[in-house]
Amino acid sequence: MSYTSFMELAKDRFSVRQFDPSKPVEPEKLDVLLEAIKIAPTAANMQPQKVKVFQTAEELAQADIISRCRYGAPLAFLICYDSSGTIKRGGLDAGVIDDSIITTHLMLAAWELGLGSCWCLAFDADKAHEVLGLPENIVPVAFLPVGYAADGAAPHPFHTTFKPLDDLLL
Repeated sequence: MSYTSFMELAKDRFSVRQFDPSKPVEPEKLDVLLEAIKIAPTAANMQPQKVKVFQTAEELAQADIISRCRYGAPLAFLICYDSSGTIKRGGLDAGVIDDSIITTHLMLAAWELGLGSCWCLAFDADKAHEVLGLPENIVPVAFLPVGYAADGAAPHPFHTTFKPLDDLLL
């Protein structure tokens, strides 16, 4: 789908929780998603992101050990950061913020390409370390299945329920 504005894209996108596992993501679309990871802004441009791409049958089996929320997607990402290369201030680690920006970039880039995604916090970071052999300084933040939405996939009923703007502003 082609969008004329960011707001149109942002309003149209929804979390897909039902994918068509028989329809793989084309390599050229994966290349765009990887570029979205690369160009996402990070604190002081430290670029601490470390992203695992799950695409082969073996890798997807690993993803299923790490998270129950792949929803049949033929592609998934585990978005992590290297805690040894991040800015830390006031008890905050910018790596979490950086990875949140990267995950948002991935979700919006996927939607623009006609692909669905779902930001999942339901993953086991300890299992990710174990299954993938991640060192301690690699911190998983988000699990993101990506693919073509299955027929009938629809937004959650609360997708268009918003608090009044006055409730969001200080």
